[in-house]
Amino acid sequence: MDNLPKCGANYVPLTPLTFLTRASNSYANRTSTIYANVRFNWRETHERCCRLASSLRSLNIVKNDVVSVLAPNVPAMLEMHFAVPMAGAVLNAINTRLDAKNVALILKHSEAKIFFIDYEYIDKAKKAIEILLSDFQMPMPLVVVIDDIDSPTGIRFGELDYEQLVFQGSPEHVVENIDDEWDPITLSYTSGTTSEPKGVVYSHRGAFLSTLSLILGWEMGTEPVYLWSLPMFHCNGWTFTWGIAARGGTNVCMRNTTAQEIYSNIVLHKVTHMCAAPIVLSIILEAKPHEQRQIMTPVQVLVGGAPPPAPLLERIERVGFHVVHAYGLTEATGPALVCEWQAKWSKLLWEEQARLKARQGLGILTLADVDVKEFKNMESVPRDGKTTGEICLRGSSIMKGYLKNEKANSEVFKNGWFFTGDMGVIHPDGYLEIKDRCKDLYI
Repeated sequence: MDNLPKCGANYVPLTPLTFLTRASNSYANRTSTIYANVRFNWRETHERCCRLASSLRSLNIVKNDVVSVLAPNVPAMLEMHFAVPMAGAVLNAINTRLDAKNVALILKHSEAKIFFIDYEYIDKAKKAIEILLSDFQMPMPLVVVIDDIDSPTGIRFGELDYEQLVFQGSPEHVVENIDDEWDPITLSYTSGTTSEPKGVVYSHRGAFLSTLSLILGWEMGTEPVYLWSLPMFHCNGWTFTWGIAARGGTNVCMRNTTAQEIYSNIVLHKVTHMCAAPIVLSIILEAKPHEQRQIMTPVQVLVGGAPPPAPLLERIERVGFHVVHAYGLTEATGPALVCEWQAKWSKLLWEEQARLKARQGLGILTLADVDVKEFKNMESVPRDGKTTGEICLRGSSIMKGYLKNEKANSEVFKNGWFFTGDMGVIHPDGYLEIKDRCKDLYI
């Protein structure tokens, strides 16, 4: 066997881009995207992504160039998760809640070549570019405006328009070869609430494996209808930007996450899945009577961030939402632990179910290992649910590292483990639970 090729004669690098190709070939006529009155199928989405990738190449975007975007959950944001890496570039989705100075810092640090701006954020983007030019003495990136595809505003800033680029590009664009699955696919920045934002680099391999972990761990079947209540700039939508294509599902895009939009989209499009922070559950429960709709089939909800309080969990389940709790952070490509439900727990009293459901759970399938250790001596804590240590992770779905920040990399990686900075315990059944948060999680 020693004479066989190291990686096999038919080795193909892992990349989530294959999910779109497969969706186009296998689910061509299934609805891929719904946004207000606009609908695309997977054949059309694949063609639009090819066209945009072609236009990016014509604008001299080359391998590993950074393409930044400031936009809400609109079809363009979804398409760029495929089109930008199809052109060989790296997508940088910027948190729309950041102020102009932090947006400018990200543009400077990433050295973005093109800046896509949704019309809603033009004023903020203009200020960021002014800071970039005057304070940081950096060249101005090429600006492309994303107009509202459903109701064009006619707002212009710069010379290029998103739909114009899609129209001008070639549908026969040949995807840039992924020679190495460890090549970067996206660049996401930490929130920067305790320090300057750090650029977290994801690989094609990591994105592919994280996507598979979540659609398998969540038991997401084929043809899901996914509501985009989670911002796509949060860890690339916890990889569901790619995952819905893998399942041949439908992306229901929303510009604003309001109770009325959530309820109306769920009922109108028969939504099956959504992700959210606990605050979104509160928005749903606080809906006014005229905003509410009766949910006939339970909606599966993956919740990240702080554990939802037991009373909130009980109320949201009664309305028609089935909650699964997850833990993650930007550096782990989103969710790293998921509280997998065990059938025997369904026989317990509700208070006990809520306590179990609020734990952070088990490592996702494609993590090699999860543990709680003492950082200094690298020893694992006892599985007693009481002894605290630092939660650490190991596997291909962890980030490649922080961009241009060796000091930060040396602080979080040790002996092949990524130390999250969060304190927790391990229960006798192997489920982890956070006890103290000492660094930023996704919120």
